[in-house]
Amino acid sequence: MVAVIHTSSRLRAVLHYNENKLEQGQAECISAFHYPKDADALTFEQKLNRIQRQLALNKRTKVNTVHVSLNFDPSEKLSKEQLAEISKAYLKGIGFEKQPALVYEHRDAGHPHVHIVTTNIKADGSRISLHNLGRNESEKTRKEIEIEFGLVKAQERNAQEFRIQPASIKVEYGKTETKKAISNVLSRVLKDYKFTTIGELNAVLNLYNVAADIGSPDSKIRKNKGILYRVLDKHGNKVGVPIKASDFHFKPTQQNLQKIFPENEVARQIGYQNIKNSINMVRYGQKNPTVSGLGKNLRRDGIDMVLRRNEQGALYGITFIDHRSKAVFNGSALGKEFGAKGITEWCRDTDLSLHQQRSQMIGKNAEQAENQQNTQQASSVGQFKNSRTVVDALFSPLQDNGYTPQELRKPRKKKQRGFSMGF
Repeated sequence: MVAVIHTSSRLRAVLHYNENKLEQGQAECISAFHYPKDADALTFEQKLNRIQRQLALNKRTKVNTVHVSLNFDPSEKLSKEQLAEISKAYLKGIGFEKQPALVYEHRDAGHPHVHIVTTNIKADGSRISLHNLGRNESEKTRKEIEIEFGLVKAQERNAQEFRIQPASIKVEYGKTETKKAISNVLSRVLKDYKFTTIGELNAVLNLYNVAADIGSPDSKIRKNKGILYRVLDKHGNKVGVPIKASDFHFKPTQQNLQKIFPENEVARQIGYQNIKNSINMVRYGQKNPTVSGLGKNLRRDGIDMVLRRNEQGALYGITFIDHRSKAVFNGSALGKEFGAKGITEWCRDTDLSLHQQRSQMIGKNAEQAENQQNTQQASSVGQFKNSRTVVDALFSPLQDNGYTPQELRKPRKKKQRGFSMGF
């Protein structure tokens, strides 16, 4: 089992997220802890008002909504009763057993999972600390529940769908033999990840300092449909000698990659809804979210967000990599709202703002420097022809215009007035 915790100040939006799934037939509210009615007898307003009344007891605490997803292995067939009991045990383990909570079973992905909506504001108005909740109480409780309910243990399956962190197999140029290192990365990525384009493949490979290079539009390698594999340094620059695809024993050529794209298209569908759900949890749970904040939240769900920017820093492409299902999707393949344009319509791109500010500052400083230089040149060389620069003026002879510096003039003899006395 894998537990993912999201905290926010948007109870209504979080509840709407789950209720929308219910209306679409993709979810069911299976439990309502510390509610006066059973879950199936509650209206939306009753679900909302019960928790809202508790939030009103502490208006100082802004982060007051807790949204947890409990994810189970695809092989596990759990009934609604079992999911409800597991959710109850989880809430007790993290110190939320007395909190009002709603449990939704979601059926929109390739694995069993539930969403729990609750609050950290207690009945006496005090709050439950959320600091390191996931690392401490949640992790301890997760392990205990796996044993108690006989669930698949997340950390014991090397190839399982829910390993949150990608394998640590980064290539470092100069420290390992290049071909062998690239081969190790390629064999793992080609075997595990489900991509359908070279761009999606590169999004994964780049995480491990490797790139698949198909050449520039007019290059010989592009015309011959070849592919080179290269090592990247920590800045993403290509270093070292490129290795031809045909030099590897498993032949990761363009021709062979094209053959597995259709298979991957089908196999990656298990991650399709996982990624969309994780993005929407941030979208509905966070107020004024940022692109960098979205990336941080997705990493907690085991999803990497690879951004592509132009020279001006504007975002023009996004690729999502779900390390749980090993599915790779270009944002637009998930729907318009998940592409670069769609994401930036509801998610502030603070990195772009910083880039633009830097560009404006650089441009402003450059303009000021240029204006200052022009002023100095004009004042220093205004008397010289062809608007020569200060340096040219200093090392060029002066025009012969009859002017002699004061220091070089001979002293003038004073004119004697009147007559001489003769002594």
